[in-house]
Amino acid sequence: MKRLIRTGLTVAAALLVAGSAPAPNPIVPGWYADPEIHVFAGRYWIYPTYSDHGATPDVSPRFSPAQAELRKQKMVRPSYGIQTFFNAFSSPDLVHWTKHGHVFDVKNAAWAAFAIWAPSVIAANGKYYMFFSANDIQKDGELGGIGLAVSDKPGGPFRDAIGKPLIGQFHNGAQPIDPFAFRDRDGQVYLYYGGWQHCNVVRLAKDLKSIVPHADGSLFKEITPPGYVEGSFMIERKGVYYLMWSEGGWTGPDYSVAYAMGPSPTGPFRSMGKILQQDFRIARGAGHHSVVNLPGTDQWVIAYHRRPLNEERGERRQLALDRMLFNADGTIKPVVMTNEGVAPHPIGRAR
Repeated sequence: MKRLIRTGLTVAAALLVAGSAPAPNPIVPGWYADPEIHVFAGRYWIYPTYSDHGATPDVSPRFSPAQAELRKQKMVRPSYGIQTFFNAFSSPDLVHWTKHGHVFDVKNAAWAAFAIWAPSVIAANGKYYMFFSANDIQKDGELGGIGLAVSDKPGGPFRDAIGKPLIGQFHNGAQPIDPFAFRDRDGQVYLYYGGWQHCNVVRLAKDLKSIVPHADGSLFKEITPPGYVEGSFMIERKGVYYLMWSEGGWTGPDYSVAYAMGPSPTGPFRSMGKILQQDFRIARGAGHHSVVNLPGTDQWVIAYHRRPLNEERGERRQLALDRMLFNADGTIKPVVMTNEGVAPHPIGRAR
């Protein structure tokens, strides 16, 4: 079911034509985190983690007996038990957002039961593929890791594509969480992932359902930069590859985003420092971001989560959009967090 988050269609249409009303931060109501932003099928899409209940709890409709048994194991935080689905949001212009409920739910992945985090969606082979974290495994031998779901539409429903985790073990010390799928200019898709201060990159087969070796024969290549904690992300601009990640503790004010630059999707990378940090005038705990290139331009928007200044609970995170700017030498300027957000940019309009 879809519902329009902002009402007043006549006013909204007038503002869209005027092109002057920005998207105030947070961009949607509710507690969400780890947003991944894309352009699919003529709309902007954001896929976040469901971080905490708001005034009206949102829950999965049911769990199988096997899932119920999995949910009996000790969870690091109680909130992991309510994180069993993904909602998504779509927009024609970055300002007016529509909610799409439960585009993925554990009812459609028999092995996943809780701690459903950080979706990454990519269009391929005429379908949409979603990589996701599940079950917060703490050691090899536990069921969970990074899964893969597929849908005919960007708004789902996404259903398990392989019947098991794609990556279900620790490699190079990386907890299998926080996937990000990146397609290089030659069509090769890479998957970046990893928690516990280790970052790996793997090459995916054309059907995205298995891992294939790198040129040197390795499967799991570690590319951990200094300070890395989690939330890896990659973009390419003018032949330069930007590896980005989150640092600090996700429940604390030190959560932040840093980046490195390199000549290829696998590096080598040169660390360049932080670009997104807390601002005690705006919000704390800013991190786990993604970036979108506005179609037809060299303008970029960063999507991220942040915690209101008056909130102490770690899960109380909100979604925000701000501009991300480059210097003439290709380095990234520090992101300025705002309450005003970004200006409307309808799909197909170049500026």
